[in-house]
Amino acid sequence: MSRKTNRRTFIAQTGMVSAGITLGVNPISASGYNRIRGANEKIRVGFIGVGNRGTQLLHIFMDQPDVEIAALCDVYEPYINRDRSKVDPRYIKAMPGQIPDMGENFPAKVEKYSDYRKMLENKSIDAVCIATPDHWHALMTIDSINAGKDVYIEKPLSKTIHEGRAMVNAGKNSKQIVTVGLNRRGAPTFQKLAKEIPAGKIGKVTYTSACHVGNMFPDGIGKMKPENPPKDFNWDAWLGPRAYRPYQYNIAPYMFRWWEDFCNQISNQGVHYLDLIRWMLNEEAPAVISTLGGKYAVNDDRTIPDTMQVTYEFASGSIATVKVLEASSGSFVPYGFIEMRGTKGTLYTNENDYRITPTTPGQFQSWDKLMDPMEYSIETKDKLLADNSYLNSTANLIRNFLDCIKSRETPLSTLEIGHRSTSLAHMATISLITKQRLEWDAVNERFTNSEEANKLLHYEYRKPYKL
Repeated sequence: MSRKTNRRTFIAQTGMVSAGITLGVNPISASGYNRIRGANEKIRVGFIGVGNRGTQLLHIFMDQPDVEIAALCDVYEPYINRDRSKVDPRYIKAMPGQIPDMGENFPAKVEKYSDYRKMLENKSIDAVCIATPDHWHALMTIDSINAGKDVYIEKPLSKTIHEGRAMVNAGKNSKQIVTVGLNRRGAPTFQKLAKEIPAGKIGKVTYTSACHVGNMFPDGIGKMKPENPPKDFNWDAWLGPRAYRPYQYNIAPYMFRWWEDFCNQISNQGVHYLDLIRWMLNEEAPAVISTLGGKYAVNDDRTIPDTMQVTYEFASGSIATVKVLEASSGSFVPYGFIEMRGTKGTLYTNENDYRITPTTPGQFQSWDKLMDPMEYSIETKDKLLADNSYLNSTANLIRNFLDCIKSRETPLSTLEIGHRSTSLAHMATISLITKQRLEWDAVNERFTNSEEANKLLHYEYRKPYKL
């Protein structure tokens, strides 16, 4: 047996033994058991993409007592070497908040790679965390699964619906644990609401609204001309399966989020809301999707809208709208970031608290109220709650991922969950591009009323890349 197999077997077996010995005599929660078991054998994690979000995730993993940072991989050398002084000054001037400080003190030797495939050959690595641009997610996740690594893949899961299903299939054909970084799946508030809302807490929900707002007027990401990338930035590797195009400073390493080939804001920001809506409504997919929007006000190089609104209709009888507004400010939701309107009450929710306002009777109704007002808040002076869950939902999701590596149980945010929620974002984009109201077949994952839309379920990879 390989060292890798022995390590994973040991981690799982020591976890089960330690839990079995103490069950029934110690009142600690099940979540607490997961933290104890296998504590003598650390999970060695490699990181692919250690820029802005990758560094945030790296630090959360470093906080876990049963994790050893094994390796780092990136296409930008200062990120691999964790040296901010070597970062191109233009990056720091344009986006100081998105360039990580770095300079971490790793207690053990950390391997460094510029090619993630070389990292995956390292048999001593148990799991990988992927936080690269969206267009790389599918290939890296599937390659990691095939290499026998457990995977934490940052949201959105994929760049296309076809990629997402391929990722799910790869996971099904393996024994690997894969968690998708839809972090609010780790929030106790939403875990509570996801049980209560479908059970009728606020009655029949007919309308849900969420919005991402941030005014980038007038200049947005700016206008720039193609030029050579920094000498220590591998632009060809960054592009990966996408068609070749010259480098621009307002694309990588961070501003790719405003370029449709690599990302967009309905999948970057909107996927959080879409996942929560699906979860709290207990819905798999919408039946109808319709999107309006365009580049109306911001004068920059972006290839995505600065203003858009997407409407989803679910066959069970509910409508959800998600807005992405980058040419104005002020949320449409009066409290929190999601509004759910039910027949008995309206829910307004943040990550760690919510409010419910009772409805009032309309025409011809004689009732006074159908429920009482309600407020809920998680309050704790400590980092951990009583059930050992974190207030930081990303940390909670990562903790669950590590626990599942040991137990081999199903994680909170699976590939199927990530795929279904990310698909809603892609449907919105396809509706916008085609300027069509689209009807969706969730079983076959195709549009039933537009072959033009079906052509956008995937794109042709640049050679030699293959899905």
